[in-house]
Amino acid sequence: MAIYAIGDIQGCYDEFQQLLKKIHFDERADQLWFAGDLVNRGPKSLEVLRLVYSLGKRAITVLGNHDLHLLAVAAGLHPLHSKDTLAAILSAPDREELITWLRHLPLLHRDTTLGITLIHAGLPPQWDMTKAESCARELEAVLQGPNWRDFLAHMYGDKPKLWKDDLQGWDRLRTISNCLTRLRYCDTKGRFFLKFKESPGAQTKSGLMPWFKVPHRASRGERIVFGHWATLEVGSYEGSVFAVDGGCVWGGQLVALRLDDKNPQWFFVDCQGYSKFT
Repeated sequence: MAIYAIGDIQGCYDEFQQLLKKIHFDERADQLWFAGDLVNRGPKSLEVLRLVYSLGKRAITVLGNHDLHLLAVAAGLHPLHSKDTLAAILSAPDREELITWLRHLPLLHRDTTLGITLIHAGLPPQWDMTKAESCARELEAVLQGPNWRDFLAHMYGDKPKLWKDDLQGWDRLRTISNCLTRLRYCDTKGRFFLKFKESPGAQTKSGLMPWFKVPHRASRGERIVFGHWATLEVGSYEGSVFAVDGGCVWGGQLVALRLDDKNPQWFFVDCQGYSKFT
């Protein structure tokens, strides 16, 4: 059995199919880990959702910010953005089945046998893996419960900008969501700067660093696979952190990383690009 982590697909179904062929995916034996953002900006989000859903236990998917946005739009809590490509999902006959499946996906997956954790975006420096799992399960319980729409109504926003254990209510849940699905940069105090998307070294505000480079990060040394950051070069950082978002929807590459080998193998498919990066 082979296990592959795949970066942000964002509706790029044709490239997804090409990548499956390139890795010789065997749906009877292999397992795919998806780093979130299955949907949006690309042209075939519905087809991507249906295919991943059809894989059942052969697919492990964590939620990304675009996936959460789809849930909020489907719930009638947020309008479509001008660049959203979610209309086909919203009008599909299997819409409710797909939405229900989506909101029951995890925000963090940890495989203790492999010693690898999958997330979409980042971890605040205050969290060790026990805390990260606990916070993910806390928000998952809300998304999977009867009051899931209430969270989505309060999800949008960049504050609070610092994790504190005594955060409560919507501020606490929003911060958990922002860390796991939006985080790229922190400062040395661990404050989040969620609007910065540039590659390291090009950020316009001084004192910022990638979340995985913050000194004394509590999760340092843990093997973590993440997506979300299209301007970050795909590869290994800090010896144990693996970036797999190749920016497919922006004309980059769709990436797969084999996780079960001693020496992880990388696979790439070039993408034609469907959206302008903003």
